[in-house]
Amino acid sequence: MSSILESVNKRTQLVGQNRLELLLFKLNGRQRFGINVFKVKEVLQCPPLTILPKLNSFVKGVAHIRGTTVSVIDLSAATGGKPIDDVKDCFIIISEYNRSVQGFLVRSVERIINMNWESIMPPPEGAGRYSYLTAVTEIEGELVEILDVEKILDEISPVKTDISQEMDESLTIDREQHYHIMVIDDSSVARKQIIRALSALNLQIDTAKDGREALEKLKNIASDMDNVADEIPLIISDIEMPEMDGYTLTAEIRDDPKLKNIKVVLHTSLSGVFNQAMVQKVGANDFIAKFNPDELASAVNKHLSL
Repeated sequence: MSSILESVNKRTQLVGQNRLELLLFKLNGRQRFGINVFKVKEVLQCPPLTILPKLNSFVKGVAHIRGTTVSVIDLSAATGGKPIDDVKDCFIIISEYNRSVQGFLVRSVERIINMNWESIMPPPEGAGRYSYLTAVTEIEGELVEILDVEKILDEISPVKTDISQEMDESLTIDREQHYHIMVIDDSSVARKQIIRALSALNLQIDTAKDGREALEKLKNIASDMDNVADEIPLIISDIEMPEMDGYTLTAEIRDDPKLKNIKVVLHTSLSGVFNQAMVQKVGANDFIAKFNPDELASAVNKHLSL
């Protein structure tokens, strides 16, 4: 299984071209799921797990991997399905989200496929397991579901969303201006986290669930004015989103005379040195790894106080 990821480092050229590669896997049953390869550090046969007291019920145990202790989350149970009972023939996907490393227990891992973000669609409306999806796509006539990992992780270990008192006292933004900004993220949990973190800045916050929806909203505003930055001076955008990713959105903004002055902060759980290169390539103003409310508030304060 290690061979399935041995060429991941060669795939970074996909970033910024509105393309991604998905690692396909299954939980209990025939349904296929996908995870972005750029969030995957390693795939391995499930090692012996250690059960610790007071673990969340969705955490199967901890694994000791290369000198590091990693929590192993049963993805089936965490998304409302039947728990994976016998782990000896299962796999764990070691991933990095929001500055932390975790393992996801899955029944089987299949292969990596190359996709265009335009082929990745928002999930169907509805309750149940669909609430754990950020997107879906079709492969070989079958529906592949892309999980909202940020929602899963937040339910297991909620992140702190309030800024510190020190940060609050250091803000220089004119809070009486009620600046209008846009937050773009395919995860509803992530959008709410950002809104809570920025509540102290007294902002008007519009939202969009992907780059295409955000671009349409911005172009609608542009139909009535020459410089949209006068209305929305700043956007905060995730990178990987259905239909149009954050890099492509930023490039589209920079290519439009009426939008080009909007400041763009990319805010993402992706990691890697290639991100900084892409920030410069597409013309973003800043890049922040999720999720630190003080860093986010500091960036917004900086760009709106200039």
